[in-house]
Amino acid sequence: MCFADLAEEQSAGACVEKAIDRFGKLNVLVNNAGVFLEVAECQDYSVENFDRTMLDNMRSVFLMTKFALPHLQETRGAVLNAGSEAGEMGEGNNARGIAFEQAKYGVRANCVCPGPVDTAWTHKKSGPIDEQMEKMTVAGTVLGRRGTPEEIANVYAFLASDEASNVTGALWYVDGGTTIAKGWPGQIVPAELATQPKPSLPRRHSHDGLRNKATQNRLH
Repeated sequence: MCFADLAEEQSAGACVEKAIDRFGKLNVLVNNAGVFLEVAECQDYSVENFDRTMLDNMRSVFLMTKFALPHLQETRGAVLNAGSEAGEMGEGNNARGIAFEQAKYGVRANCVCPGPVDTAWTHKKSGPIDEQMEKMTVAGTVLGRRGTPEEIANVYAFLASDEASNVTGALWYVDGGTTIAKGWPGQIVPAELATQPKPSLPRRHSHDGLRNKATQNRLH
C-alpha cells in the first residue's frame, strides 16, 4: 500500500514505481483519490479548499496517469477514473481524451460516475453536508438509497477485466438512477427495497471523513 500525496509529482511517480517493484507490471490504474471539502456558494467558497480540491481531484489524476501510461502501454492495460454523475459535462471528458490518444497503444480508458455512496462524504455527521442536503441527496435517487462502495467496485472490476475489452471512452453511471430522477423519487420507494445490500468486503474506513480527526490529519 502507498501512502502519499498524489498531487505531488515525486510522490505520484514513486507510487507507480512501488507497484512495479512489487508486481513486476501494471495492468490497471484506478484514479479514485479525491475530496469533498466544503458546501458553499461560489462567493463564500474558500480559496484554500478550492485549491486543495483541484490538487486532489484533478492534478493527482493527471500525474498518476502520466507516470502509469508507459507501463500500461506495455500490458495494453486500462485507466479507470472516478468521476461523478454531477460531473457529466465536466471531468468525464478527461477519460475520453485519454481513450482517444491511447487506443493506438492498446490502452483503454473509462470513467465511473457514482451517485451518492455510503461513505463519510454523504453523511452530515462525518462530511460537509447538512441534514437537509443529506435527505435531498438520498431522495434524489430512484432507488431511494445510497450506493455501497462494493457496488461501485463491481463496476470497476468489470471495466478492468477482459470482458470489457471493447469498452473505452465511456461514462459509466453507478448512481442509483440520479441522472434520470425527476423530483424526489426516493421518497416513494418502499423501505424493504431501499435497503442496501449487505457487504461482503471489509469497510472499516468507509465512514472516515472531515469530522474524523485522524482523517483530517491525513488530508493535511
